[in-house]
Amino acid sequence: METGKLIKELRLKRGLTQEDLAEKTEVSVRTIQRIESGEVDPRAYTLQMIAKALDVDFSMFVEDNTDDKKGERTVDDKDWCALIHLTGVVPLIFPTLILIKSGRRKSKEISNHFKAAITMQLCIIIICLIGLWIYWRVNQPIPFVGGLLAGGLVSVINAISVMNGKPYINPFIKNTEIKGEQ
Repeated sequence: METGKLIKELRLKRGLTQEDLAEKTEVSVRTIQRIESGEVDPRAYTLQMIAKALDVDFSMFVEDNTDDKKGERTVDDKDWCALIHLTGVVPLIFPTLILIKSGRRKSKEISNHFKAAITMQLCIIIICLIGLWIYWRVNQPIPFVGGLLAGGLVSVINAISVMNGKPYINPFIKNTEIKGEQ
């Protein structure tokens, strides 16, 4: 629902006139009229004042309500997914966890990329631990260094593949193909 229509509906449910709402929000009546009619998009501060006056949560006005765009992927999502894969360059799970918990809206696609990046990082960590054990036992650093380089290379290749809309490498998760925009 459009923000203006939602504000009008909430105002009427509370039995307020446009004048009452204007008084409570310290916004002019004309501005309230223009917001409700959809002539203008209110600023964040104005929405906060209206939310407070209508006794509703501010997020009600700023949530993405575009149901018709579900399933479509934006360039921003591609960038985000590529960044998740790129965190595999550092064989630590913490950067990926921090990135996914940073408040970004989650979708099924981003969750799939997150799982793929985590499994790839776990694989890299296991290879590196085996390489460290070999280094410790026979003083040979090649498996450890090779594991780091191979893991970093796969992470970069995955990030580039995601940016180009191509399938990414992950032998542990099936269906890694990226669906095209509809």
